[in-house]
Amino acid sequence: MTPTETLAARVLDALPQTQCTRCGYPDCAGYAQAIAAGQADINQCPPGGAEGVQRLAALTGRAAQPLDPANGQEGPRGVAWIDEDWCIGCTLCIAACPVDCIVGSPKHMHTVIEADCTGCELCVPACPVDCIHMQAVTGARSGWDAWSSEQARSARARYAATQERRQRAPVVVPESIDDADASTPPAAAPDRKRALIEAALARARQQRPGP
Repeated sequence: MTPTETLAARVLDALPQTQCTRCGYPDCAGYAQAIAAGQADINQCPPGGAEGVQRLAALTGRAAQPLDPANGQEGPRGVAWIDEDWCIGCTLCIAACPVDCIVGSPKHMHTVIEADCTGCELCVPACPVDCIHMQAVTGARSGWDAWSSEQARSARARYAATQERRQRAPVVVPESIDDADASTPPAAAPDRKRALIEAALARARQQRPGP
């Protein structure tokens, strides 16, 4: 390993592994590599909080600094929950979850496995009918006080397994919401994904009572 690769590996070990992308990078590994290469500051990880910045400062030799508000604020850890009255079973949240903690089938209610949820919030904007909400579960505790090294290791392993599975099984975009399948979540093809979301919204409007 080069010195940069060694530092990136050590930095990655110090990150909370929520894979939330709030740092501005696609995952924790991407952020670790950017820090090691001198391309990112050490204060861009809200889930790690102030203690996380201190850990990264110790590893990199850089001065600790407050979290960059552009990346979000430190706060209690949350878990996602799905309102079963509004879930339309579109599978978009399943595709968005980086650690496979959402289970369900097309056109049926989905459920979050709370113990596996990292609180990344990526499923919230993915939902076309706004039926996913975050609930704080750690009281006033935040950052590493609301997360543990064991939880980080577990989340990292689940993320790696999810990535490997999705590489083995190429994503197929369904033609419509009726064709959606939880085992083949929608890809990021803008036009077809937009059509899927519009179909989901239309279905939701039909289910909701009138004014």
